[in-house]
Amino acid sequence: MATKDTAAAAFLEDFRSMSRNGATPGGGVDRQAATVADGQNRNWFRGLVEGYGFDVRYDAVGNQFALLELVPGAPYIAVGSHLDSQPLGGKFDGAYGVLAGAHAAKAVAELAAGAGEYAPKFNLAVINWFNEEGCRFKPSMMGSSVFTGKISAEQVLETTDPHGVTVREALEAIGTIGDFSLDVAGYVELHIEQGRSLDDAGIKIGLVESTWGANKYEFTVKGEQAHTGATVIADRRDALFAASSMIVAARDVADKFTDDDGMVITSCGEISVFPNSPVVVASEVKLLIDVRATDEQRLADADAELFRRFAEVEERSKCEIVRGAEHLWGSKEYDRRGLELAASAADSLGLSKQVVRTLAGHDSTNMKDVVPTIMLFVPSVDGITHNEAEYTTDDDMVDGVRLLTEVLRRVTAGEFVEA
Repeated sequence: MATKDTAAAAFLEDFRSMSRNGATPGGGVDRQAATVADGQNRNWFRGLVEGYGFDVRYDAVGNQFALLELVPGAPYIAVGSHLDSQPLGGKFDGAYGVLAGAHAAKAVAELAAGAGEYAPKFNLAVINWFNEEGCRFKPSMMGSSVFTGKISAEQVLETTDPHGVTVREALEAIGTIGDFSLDVAGYVELHIEQGRSLDDAGIKIGLVESTWGANKYEFTVKGEQAHTGATVIADRRDALFAASSMIVAARDVADKFTDDDGMVITSCGEISVFPNSPVVVASEVKLLIDVRATDEQRLADADAELFRRFAEVEERSKCEIVRGAEHLWGSKEYDRRGLELAASAADSLGLSKQVVRTLAGHDSTNMKDVVPTIMLFVPSVDGITHNEAEYTTDDDMVDGVRLLTEVLRRVTAGEFVEA
């Protein structure tokens, strides 16, 4: 079995090699789902783990499974995250968790092959979930949503990007689509925090107890095209004015429902304007708005206020606001037994820890609804994320892999779910 120092060096070497795939000048990566860069990275990962003894398969929506059989015929424990990124994103988000999962699973397999007391009851599957980010194809967390039965594979395969390319066409182009299926008994995910609480407190490990609730909406605002100089304000049905008012209203809702007892976050991360001419009043605007909150009632109250404000925007702007696709998840807890197992594992390794909640969505957000799930964080320096400047130190990454290895050892030994 590799020593602690050699295992750490091997992980960091692999991480730096992986980070060259789709690298950007600013030190991040651009590997949007099923693009050439994503395909190159998926193939790189396949070559890496096959060299480590894994068997690699793909399902109907491009989820990538790296399998290690420790006990022939036994159920599988899954571990993973995602390799796709945002445009000009960070190289740690998602990809760290997939690679950490592979190295942790490899270390557990070495333990199983040794002469110690460890006797696994489960096999291991490292999963690279398709299109977690949701920037090229919507919604986010797409692959794990299909895996957990929340949306259909056919719906996903026919989903198009802004250029009209379907998911099916994109996956076929990079050769990472298949017909594999797998039942799993439990799931573990390691991720960078994408927040600053661990970094600010100097804590090594975040034990995720629950998700925030989130409502993500697509809207189309319909107005009427006109001349920006010749058309007086009273005669305008300006879709861009209406959309802008919606964005301001969302920010006001966040301020209104945030206090010492809880928080609401609202955002607009994408907007497109037609015809987008400097002398034309916009006739149509498409935008995405999301609202997130710490508890269900606060989310429901903020959501109701948001739509009340949107009705006022419709009346003032004389535009029509059409509600389109939506992606919703509730504020739910992770398995308490998993939290306790991870805390004990961190203590055994001398790693400081604290209980946290996740503001962002992760594939574990879906998985926890169908199987016992453990979610772990390592620090993000200054909380920077979805940004080329995103950073987690080598020491923190290595400590995360050490913890993940110990968690997987305990889980596969039957300390979390029954075989």
